[in-house]
Amino acid sequence: MGMILREAEVVYKPGKRIDAPRKIRSSYHAAEVLKGYGLTDKTQEHFVVMFLNSKHRVLGVQTVAMGSLNEVTVHPREVFRGAILAGAQAVIIAHNHPSGDPNPSADDKLLTQRLVKAGELLGIPVLDHIIIGDQDHTSLAEIDPTIF
Repeated sequence: MGMILREAEVVYKPGKRIDAPRKIRSSYHAAEVLKGYGLTDKTQEHFVVMFLNSKHRVLGVQTVAMGSLNEVTVHPREVFRGAILAGAQAVIIAHNHPSGDPNPSADDKLLTQRLVKAGELLGIPVLDHIIIGDQDHTSLAEIDPTIF
């Protein structure tokens, strides 16, 4: 029995290097990687996924959705497609708030709950949802660990 699948394509952008610590040990480490990825410079919301191996080292970061000034539509399918292809053991999800205020909205929390449930079904846990502002970040795992 055979199966035909569309090939996955990985594109490497010259000059886009992610200098990650040896291991993501805190939301601070993850936020530094995400800021290096350019999330603080965006004028519209970008939703990204950080893929981690079993030792929580960064395998890659992927932008899965771009939205408007104050919202972005995200589907679990896009979030976990890259994680599966990368062989990720876990993910950290993140997005920016172009307003500069990293406080989560009610919609941010609902989306996080939805993605955590999807990750549980797939066996790829969502470890955190980080919101990047101008000067600071917020970790939903730190402010509301019951979501995770």
